[in-house]
Amino acid sequence: MKHLLVSSAYFVVNKNLCRLIGIKATILLADLISKEEYFEANHLLNGGWFFNTESNIEADTTLTSYQQRKALKILKENKLVDAKRIGIPAKMHYKINAEQVVKFLNNLKSTNSTTINNNKEIRINNKTFIKPTVEDVKNYCLERKNNINAETFIDFYESKGWKIGKNKMKDWKAAVRTWEKRQKPTMSKIDIQLNEYEKGKKLL
Repeated sequence: MKHLLVSSAYFVVNKNLCRLIGIKATILLADLISKEEYFEANHLLNGGWFFNTESNIEADTTLTSYQQRKALKILKENKLVDAKRIGIPAKMHYKINAEQVVKFLNNLKSTNSTTINNNKEIRINNKTFIKPTVEDVKNYCLERKNNINAETFIDFYESKGWKIGKNKMKDWKAAVRTWEKRQKPTMSKIDIQLNEYEKGKKLL
């Protein structure tokens, strides 16, 4: 399990896991496993628990405190990691659920990344909505030649549970196009008429 996700000098990121729980949650998991290895090697694990700080995680992964909290929520929802504050002063302690991680990875492999879960794929009317990665949105925005911030787009809809109003999103590309339209300045009827007038003058 550990050899699949971490190395001493860099993170080894499982692509299928990234697609399902997001790259930030995957990176956080890899970093926590690396920390667990350190504590285990130095006989510092306490019943499988070890501590780490937000500032230390940010230094190692570049994930901000906000991004860490969101990523940790996903890991806990999938029962890959347990976390709680222990001691005085309280420090955040973590425990890797190794069996669940292995099971999760084996499921990804056996289903060829078609596993359905609440964090990555949402079933709507027997159709599966797959959340985009930041790279997916960036590439689509590049095709559309707009300047939408992919991370802001994903963070916004992640906070909304990938809903538009009360309804689950069916097509994230349609949502990108909606954002694109909102970025374009609206013109009043007078503005449009003046614009057409100016165009007509240039043709004279």
